[in-house]
Amino acid sequence: MRSIIITGGAGFIGSHVVRLFVNKYPDYKIINLDKLTYAGNLANLKDIEDKPNYKFVKMDICDFEGVYQLLQDEQVDGIIHLAAESHVDRSIKDPFTFARTNVMGTLTLLQAAKLYWESQPTPYVITRKVDTAQPTLNSELSALNQECRFYHISTDEVYGALKFDGTLFTEQTKYQPHSPYSASKASSDHFVRAFHDTYGMPTIVTNCSNNYGPYQFPEKLIPLFINNIRHRKPLPVYGKGENVRDWLYVEDHARAIDLIFHQGKIAETYNIGGFNEWKNIDIIKVIIHTVDRLLGRPEGADMDLITYVTDRQGHDLRYAIDSTKLKTELGWEPSLQFEEGIEKTVRWYLDHQDWMDNVTSGDYQKYYENMYSNR
Repeated sequence: MRSIIITGGAGFIGSHVVRLFVNKYPDYKIINLDKLTYAGNLANLKDIEDKPNYKFVKMDICDFEGVYQLLQDEQVDGIIHLAAESHVDRSIKDPFTFARTNVMGTLTLLQAAKLYWESQPTPYVITRKVDTAQPTLNSELSALNQECRFYHISTDEVYGALKFDGTLFTEQTKYQPHSPYSASKASSDHFVRAFHDTYGMPTIVTNCSNNYGPYQFPEKLIPLFINNIRHRKPLPVYGKGENVRDWLYVEDHARAIDLIFHQGKIAETYNIGGFNEWKNIDIIKVIIHTVDRLLGRPEGADMDLITYVTDRQGHDLRYAIDSTKLKTELGWEPSLQFEEGIEKTVRWYLDHQDWMDNVTSGDYQKYYENMYSNR
């Protein structure tokens, strides 16, 4: 039985990854490690919470002693690290929280895993990546070495911004983070790679484009606007809405994580994207038309809710991911076109208005605070 920690498993992307692993790998023990900040919600995992191969642990990833003890107690051989502060606007207002969680939290996990895995009978330190001109060490790896992995999930925002010239972010693109959020993620990426280069840590890094789909916290554009349209509230659009993002359905991202965790090469970086660029204003119009239609309103009736507001500080113009390497080496590609994915997403939020109301009211936090304060 493999024992895998998934950090941030009560969050948006993390909950989809936890669900996939718990259901797909009944012989794995999946430990969901989450601090349950505002973005963590165990209601996202109600359908698998009683599965015998699932365990939830409420813990701060910055708690070194707690993390190290958990690794020992559960004999963990894999970490999939998703836990992060991720909202750019919040990072502009409070960069210290982002540095603590995204940088120091990642460093805590790395050091705890390093010490625990080094303490095992067969250490992993010979897995260090070597110059391609030199003989590879892969043939020397033991069974344990091949199993242990620290998989760090990052963002395309570390690469900075692109012009409207058709270029894409590749795995070789220079890092140029522009916000406190992207700077904190870039720093965490560097620590992960440094632990491989220095200690031979079996690491993998992926950088993904914008995700959308069920269970996303409604501070993000798509669920926020779906909910605002439902209640006929203003739709605040930064600047002229001309910023471009590449969008990926969250379940496609979870499939990619599964594939890379099991088949990706140690010390490699993989970009995960949807080849699906949209201007913000165009995606907003698609959301309005879809919500109006599904609510039985005349399509486009809520266009008057669009409200242009002062642009965000340091707002990157365009992101676009080239995931050719992932497709070529591991055979992954997105399964949904955006029109199909947004239809599924809007239907999900409209069909789960109780989930949305519970989140927007804050009641979900009170419930879990009471639950864990009594333990």
